Amino acid sequence: MGGYFKIIPSPVGELRLVASERGLAAILWHKERTGRYHLPLPLTEDHNNPILVETERQLSEYFAGTRRQFALQLNVSGTEFQKKVWAALLTIPFGETRSYSQIAHQIGNPAAVRAVGAANGRNPLSIITPCHRVIGAGGQLTGFAGGLGVKQHLLQFENQQLMVLAG
Repeated sequence: MGGYFKIIPSPVGELRLVASERGLAAILWHKERTGRYHLPLPLTEDHNNPILVETERQLSEYFAGTRRQFALQLNVSGTEFQKKVWAALLTIPFGETRSYSQIAHQIGNPAAVRAVGAANGRNPLSIITPCHRVIGAGGQLTGFAGGLGVKQHLLQFENQQLMVLAG
């Protein structure tokens, strides 16, 4: 069946948006290896795909500071456990963080902290499903497909946006 992709610029580097016929399947970082995710292959470049155009629009709004939550049709592949973790990530409010332990408790499996970390690391929809908002128990930044510098940038950006609103 295959899928579609579009490469867009962003303040955190080039992003490769990937969609299937049913929704957004992945957002890949520049130079990221695609083997970490199940993608709708083969991929065809399509700058006019409506799912990709809408994703680009909403990401532009996010980076402009006018969007706090995404409203996109998602179509990700993963295990039931991964999907449960990714659904929990979607509940983390803009500008807030959660620990891996908090996510494990939220999904009803407090002993699964490491499994939550592994599922978080295989999240195919960075930024949209905000895995950058998950931090270590001591508040430290931990692994991120886009790099720790990008994770820090996204967290600082969201905190600045909240300060602007409060200001």
